Amino acid sequence: MHDGVMLEGEGLPVAVVVTTEFLHEAHVQRAALGMNGLKPVVITHPLSSLTDAEIDDRVKQVVEQARQVWLGQ
Repeated sequence: MHDGVMLEGEGLPVAVVVTTEFLHEAHVQRAALGMNGLKPVVITHPLSSLTDAEIDDRVKQVVEQARQVWLGQ
């Protein structure tokens, strides 16, 4: 989240990807860093030890959310 806030501050659109398990912490961090408008892209937890099919599923979860964030929708 910290890097995303820094890059957004530089005017670069950022899609910060977090898992469902860490969404609350992402919201706390963005508020603490003064970037409440930074909307995280949320995927299913966990990420460790996934199969190829499960990784493909996580990618599918990111695509539309990231597009919306990057285009400001």
